[in-house]
Amino acid sequence: MSATDAPAQAASTLPPEAPLDMPVQSLHAGRLQGRRFPTTPGGMFWRRAAVIGAAIGLTLVATYQIWWLLRGEGTDVLEAVLLVLFVFLFAWIVQAFVGALAGFVLIVSRRRARLNLSAKLPRPELSTRTALLMPTYNEDPERLMAGLQAIHESLAATGQLECFDFFVLSDTRKPEVQRAERVAFDALRDRLGAGARVFYRLRDDNHERKAGNISDWVRRWGGAYPQFLILDADSLMTGDTIVRLAGAMEGHDDVALIQTLPVIVNGSTLFARMQQFAGRVYGPVIAYGVAWWHGAESNYWGHNAMIRTRAFAQCAGLPELRGVKPFAGTVLSHDFVEAALMRRGGWALHMVPSLGGSYEEGPPSLTDMLVRDRRWCQGNLQHGAVLPGKGLHWVSRWHLLIGIGHYFTAPMWAMLMLVGLAIPLHHAGLAWGNIELSGFSPTTYWREQDPDRFLWVFVFTMGMLLAPKLMGFIATMFDRDLRRGCGGAVRTFIGMLLETLLAALMAPVTMYVQSRGVAEVLAGKDSGWESQRRDDGSLPFSSLLRSYGGLSLLGVLAAVMAWSISPALAAWMSPVILGLVLSIPIVMLTSTRAAGQWLRRRRIFCTPEELSPPPVLVRASELRAQRGAESTSGM
Repeated sequence: MSATDAPAQAASTLPPEAPLDMPVQSLHAGRLQGRRFPTTPGGMFWRRAAVIGAAIGLTLVATYQIWWLLRGEGTDVLEAVLLVLFVFLFAWIVQAFVGALAGFVLIVSRRRARLNLSAKLPRPELSTRTALLMPTYNEDPERLMAGLQAIHESLAATGQLECFDFFVLSDTRKPEVQRAERVAFDALRDRLGAGARVFYRLRDDNHERKAGNISDWVRRWGGAYPQFLILDADSLMTGDTIVRLAGAMEGHDDVALIQTLPVIVNGSTLFARMQQFAGRVYGPVIAYGVAWWHGAESNYWGHNAMIRTRAFAQCAGLPELRGVKPFAGTVLSHDFVEAALMRRGGWALHMVPSLGGSYEEGPPSLTDMLVRDRRWCQGNLQHGAVLPGKGLHWVSRWHLLIGIGHYFTAPMWAMLMLVGLAIPLHHAGLAWGNIELSGFSPTTYWREQDPDRFLWVFVFTMGMLLAPKLMGFIATMFDRDLRRGCGGAVRTFIGMLLETLLAALMAPVTMYVQSRGVAEVLAGKDSGWESQRRDDGSLPFSSLLRSYGGLSLLGVLAAVMAWSISPALAAWMSPVILGLVLSIPIVMLTSTRAAGQWLRRRRIFCTPEELSPPPVLVRASELRAQRGAESTSGM
């Protein structure tokens, strides 16, 4: 036994080590292995040509229309900047639209199964052992162990529990939480019985964070397990789904990773319920679409995924990134990079959104989402150092680019709005000595260039932006169980409208915070590594004022300045101004359980998992309630 495990020995005897070599990979050397796999879907060239070709074609059409509006007296610097921004942002929108369209067609045509993964088929009989890994960092131990016990019992119900071992891999740094973890784990072992193959390991050194936590396990115990399943602290999966994933891994030797589509559950605040509704209604068309054209070059989202241990050990040893902080050092968003390296090493990776029984929890408030998003921002921008890596598949590079682009779109949208306002103001003759332009409106200026073309571009752009939501709603209407689980057609439609309105009001705040995050990362500020809140999204008013007071003031100043120029300009800017001015009450309202439960009683933002929760969710909730009651009574 190593010194690393000395503190954990009191809680559990670890299994014998089965070391597996996991060399650190190089981004400066390497060749792409394997061009096509037995599990590669047919017609991948044409699928990708259709998606990318359609996106390029639609972008060129829209770009021509914008160029025509700008070409009048020649194109100056501001107009050139607007054109470039429009091209990038429209391309971003339209590639999401085309992918969602492909997913919509798949869903309504019911062509969904891949790798023979379907709940309608007989459950496979397993012949190998699988490890379930639950990394944790300063999480609530009782909540963690309750979820693990629910998964353990669900696997036992399949009759194949003997094929699975459970590992709680702790990177917790707080001594009081470490002690609580050991107590909670001992209690879990007592509840499951002496023969339960459930283990606990606490690292003394949490180098490389979650990626280092997993690689430490692979190097010490990976040789005993042909595959392992990654769980997050808030993950829940049914035993049936886990068995099917392990069976698919046994039956397809070319596959390194199978990623499911986790459904967001257990939301109680308005924000959390809004997010789980959006994920349930809109998420499938997007997931089916990307799975359709990504094929065997899928991405990896870091959890609720089955991974072939040998492939991971051979290919996914992460290097330290070179350069300056915060780009240099440990890879933060490790999952994208691990997927890219496994594909480079000649392994297939698949997304199978049709397989249910996979769940996770979302952040309880916009504030919690933005805190987590800041860490992802740094991790995804780090991928700029991975993009030129030798031998990566072009689809893997595409995944990395999408992750980077997600954060640059926020400042680009802000710049597009400002430039789109600056051009009409410049042509209207705005000057420091004359800031009043009676009746001025940017819409009037752009319509004067070419009324029909301006209207066409606006409608076309908004259509591309909102179409995935509409397609998700229509696809939901085609699924009787999902439609009923979301409260019926009328309530689902109301939920879609309300979610779109709330998302629009929160968009200026999100855009500002993401833009600030990009600036901080580029300036070298590290995001840190904090534990996440799981249930309560509320904050005292003082914290809200500290976090969003500046945005509210910015919104008031923007309103005053716009009104001083022209009331019509203030009306044109009202969507952004309202989002900024009302940021504190919006965050306060959406962070409360009361608002979320008020809508729940009216079956707005409902999901099937909320109205009729699966047994594993029910059991986890029961266990958490029991542990909470025992903890309260013991005080």
